[in-house]
Amino acid sequence: MTRLSAIHADITTLEVDAIVNAANNAMRGGGGVDGAIHAAGGPAVLADCVARFPVGLATGDAGWTTAGDLPARWIIHTVGPNRHAGQTDVALLESCYRRSLEVADDLGAREVAFPLIGAGVYGWSKADSVAAAVRAVHAGTFGVEHVLLVGYDDAARREIEAALD
Repeated sequence: MTRLSAIHADITTLEVDAIVNAANNAMRGGGGVDGAIHAAGGPAVLADCVARFPVGLATGDAGWTTAGDLPARWIIHTVGPNRHAGQTDVALLESCYRRSLEVADDLGAREVAFPLIGAGVYGWSKADSVAAAVRAVHAGTFGVEHVLLVGYDDAARREIEAALD
């Protein structure tokens, strides 16, 4: 059974098998978590995104690249639904977590760190994102042993912990 934990950390500094990037459809870097991961990972991350995802990635799907200069082994990129653009189906949000865990399984990853997908400029609440993560983890059987839900500050970590209880 996959264990879920909440932590307060900079996701780009975590020494885990894989970190998950909340990417955009173009897969060419962006702002927020996406921009931070691309900046910390260096040019190899963008080069691998261009090679692996020449036409981008669909909302709710996931794929992987090198982690470049990051301490993680891989980056799993997933495209969350944008509530502000009318993508309000929570199943798409859950799909981001489920597909990321499936990709992690394909890679043999045992410890994976997730940001709160969609809970930034895409307009989903932290509670919605945590609930989607919990449902996705509990609905499947994954080889991933430990999922870390990363809060970018201590208040976010506390909100994740409360949702996990």
